[in-house]
Amino acid sequence: MWRDILPNAWESILSRIRSFEYSQKNAVLVPAATLGLGGILLYWLRSGRKIKTIDMGDGWWGSGERPLKGKEDASIRPFKIETSDKEIEDLHRRLDQFRFTPHVEGAAFHYGFNSSYLRKVVAYWRNQFDWRKQVEVLNKYPHFHTTIEGIDIHFIHVKPPYVPHGRAVRPLLLVHGWPGSFYEFYKIIPLLTEPAKHGLNESDVVFEVICPSIPGYGFSEAPHQKEFDSIATARIFHKLMKRLGFKEYYLQGGDWGSRITTNMAQMLPQSVKGLHLNLVFIARQGLGRLICTMLGAYVPWLVGFSREDARRFYPFIQKNVYDVLRESGYLHIQATKPDTAGCGLNDSPVGLAAYILEKFSTWTDKSFLHKDDGGLESKYSLDELLTNVMIYWVTSSIVSSMRYYKENFSKDPDLSAHNRVGVYVPTGIAAFPQEIVHVPRVWAKDVYKNIITYSYMPRGGHFAAFEEPKLLAQDIMQFVQKVEQL
Repeated sequence: MWRDILPNAWESILSRIRSFEYSQKNAVLVPAATLGLGGILLYWLRSGRKIKTIDMGDGWWGSGERPLKGKEDASIRPFKIETSDKEIEDLHRRLDQFRFTPHVEGAAFHYGFNSSYLRKVVAYWRNQFDWRKQVEVLNKYPHFHTTIEGIDIHFIHVKPPYVPHGRAVRPLLLVHGWPGSFYEFYKIIPLLTEPAKHGLNESDVVFEVICPSIPGYGFSEAPHQKEFDSIATARIFHKLMKRLGFKEYYLQGGDWGSRITTNMAQMLPQSVKGLHLNLVFIARQGLGRLICTMLGAYVPWLVGFSREDARRFYPFIQKNVYDVLRESGYLHIQATKPDTAGCGLNDSPVGLAAYILEKFSTWTDKSFLHKDDGGLESKYSLDELLTNVMIYWVTSSIVSSMRYYKENFSKDPDLSAHNRVGVYVPTGIAAFPQEIVHVPRVWAKDVYKNIITYSYMPRGGHFAAFEEPKLLAQDIMQFVQKVEQL
């Protein structure tokens, strides 16, 4: 817009200068006025283009008061997941005491996790699932702890074993959400760190992957203080990357990971080379959005929707009201009184599994609601699903993970406050068809001002890296390749 304003302004100034009958006084005043106006315009242009950011601030989440003296231990400490006979025996004892609840006939997953199928899952968990073996799987990547703002942060750090000549290595931070964990990324990590080995030769880039656990999730210590939100998490993850020696890096996230990485891009855009998301939070309301929604059902092109947007977005009430209400009951509990339900889940492995695995059913594919087994084993193995549950169980982290909703929603009920701060770093969006909500590109641009790629993914849902690792890896690589060419 300013490119149009500037020539017109100068043309107006020059025409006025020509029309003056020069006196000696005017010969001094006109150039001075012109110079003054030019300075005002230049100041306006520079101030208008300044990127607004979120204040980084600081925090303390350890127990008690922050120490007044002494520097925080900044060491990076190797960490290994371990188990014991006592831990496994306690789990088995609790599984043996499972109290079965008969299901309603024909209910499938409409009432939540089908209790008859739950009985099968519990039997497999008790008699066939090998936690010791899965611990070995988890330990195949290097794990670490480091203390930031008073709490221990867990992360895995995977470097490419071999870098072909001419390939660049780029750091990539992958951030999970709820009820997932760092384990969600175990199938995509080798595709990113060894793309050629897995037939992904589209990019000249290989990745060095850093995958932290959100504080309060898994093996990251839970905050001991109130108000630990996505901004605090973003700051801690920036500090983590700086501690690892990175000045610039790529970010990728879905679910809470999308919110956290977006905040990271809003906080320190100079450190974020690119942002890739597989879920976008846009909560803008108003008359204009309502009109856009109504018109889009009949003339999608008029409001900037593609045919695919219209297919995924409509019928609006079904997909954006009813479906969202059906799938968000947990959110209202966790955003208000998480400890009440959480204490029960922390005490019962069966209750915990039902609560978590139900999300891996309908969030993966909405049609799985009609299946007696929730379609779970059509996309994942029981070993994979139960390993994720076990990460919550052995760390007793379900309550602290649920609190994350209260800390964020109590401050920002529709998660829109930070949307006032635009994201100007190069952004890539992978829109999976079975995601809980679909956000068209034209709406995403309200916040993400520099969208480089927007992909309509052919299949997949909420847990993209876990369900469709190759599709997601390809999209990340294509995005990064375009950013590197800018």
